[in-house]
Amino acid sequence: MTGRRRSSPRPFAHAPAVASTVACTAVIASLLSGCGSLPGASGDSGEKDPVTVMTWAPEGTKATNMPGMPAMAQAYARWVNSQGGIRGHHLRVLTCNERNDSVSAAQCAQRAVDQGAVAVVGSYSQFGRSFMSPLEVKGVPFIGGYGASDEEFESPLSYPVNGGQASLLAGNGRQLARDCSRVALVRPDTIQGDQMPSLLNSGLESGSRHPAKDIKAPEDGTDYSTEVNRALDGVGADPLVYGTSEAGGKAAGSCVTASLGDHTDAFFDSFRRLQEDSPKVRVASVLGSVGQSLVNRTGGRSGPLEGADITGWYPAAGDSRWEPMRKVIKDFAFNDNRIDPADQGTQTTWIAYTVLRSLIEDLDDEGIEDITPHALQTTLDRGDRAVDTGGLTPKLRWREDDMLAVQDFPRIVNGTVTYQVVRDGELVAAQHGFVNVTKTLERRRPDS
Repeated sequence: MTGRRRSSPRPFAHAPAVASTVACTAVIASLLSGCGSLPGASGDSGEKDPVTVMTWAPEGTKATNMPGMPAMAQAYARWVNSQGGIRGHHLRVLTCNERNDSVSAAQCAQRAVDQGAVAVVGSYSQFGRSFMSPLEVKGVPFIGGYGASDEEFESPLSYPVNGGQASLLAGNGRQLARDCSRVALVRPDTIQGDQMPSLLNSGLESGSRHPAKDIKAPEDGTDYSTEVNRALDGVGADPLVYGTSEAGGKAAGSCVTASLGDHTDAFFDSFRRLQEDSPKVRVASVLGSVGQSLVNRTGGRSGPLEGADITGWYPAAGDSRWEPMRKVIKDFAFNDNRIDPADQGTQTTWIAYTVLRSLIEDLDDEGIEDITPHALQTTLDRGDRAVDTGGLTPKLRWREDDMLAVQDFPRIVNGTVTYQVVRDGELVAAQHGFVNVTKTLERRRPDS
């Protein structure tokens, strides 16, 4: 992170030609006969130009995969198009496999530009430097990305809907500070992973706790026994005697939090083997690394994640505010098993498309039928009306006054998280409402 802030997009050299192997597809769902338009849509909906956007995410890689994000985008398009589009504009969704690769990320972005996308919506990539350049050259806004790259919180063309990794780690630190006197953080040995200790520590320090032991781990590991031992040693627990402290008492105040994306399950599998008989060390993580499907796979209420403290961006998956999304998945995903309604990638994509719909409706209210990247950017920057996401986030807008004073993350406008816990094998809310970690992030020392 550099902490720099750009007032306008910089010119960039054009990205390389798009390779023909990039897996991009266009989803143009047919309008269902007999369906009416959305309220306020014109009767001559077929005469309005379609709106083309792109959603990308890595699929089929050895690291983190987010196949539910493009799948959710496709289901969303089928839904709105079955009702005549968004105010009469048919929604055309391009998808692209980002492959967890900087070259593929740049190619996805260039493909979006070349095929006339007016925005990139609800996407995941760690390679912000690669994908933002082609978008900035053509002024294409990046709306509601997952928050996995620095540039999503730096570029004036990025409009995040959550606080990214920063808010999750700071929130997890605050959540753990209530019960944990000693904490170890297991995180990827990557550039993104290098940012995690200071973020977690900002939350721990807000609860007057010492900084966490920093345990680096391979992002694509399959056996994390070494890292488990280092983490347990770091919090004063001897794994050979299943969690007794160095002083001989229980290690009840010892906690291990792991954030390894798709490979977090491999870490907790190793953790369970080493503490199989009587685990005394509390575990924790963030949503995105841990979800209900992982809790189920690791044994539910009898697994290592029972009692775990989990920090997320949004309400728990069982919350009634997710019902509209669940209905769309049920009716328009056609049993696509890539979509998990409890997955934060799927949820972020739903929220990002909610923002897009609101923007198009705002432009329609102003009598603007030509939906362009510049029109969307202007509406976002002006922020005349905050976007209501149905209570899944605080109301969102991206005016200069809405940006939080967070070093290294100048584009954050939503500094809230939710506390969840695994109870009887289910991820449920640990407390009601959102927790605002803005002040925690503002006090963070990046080198701590």
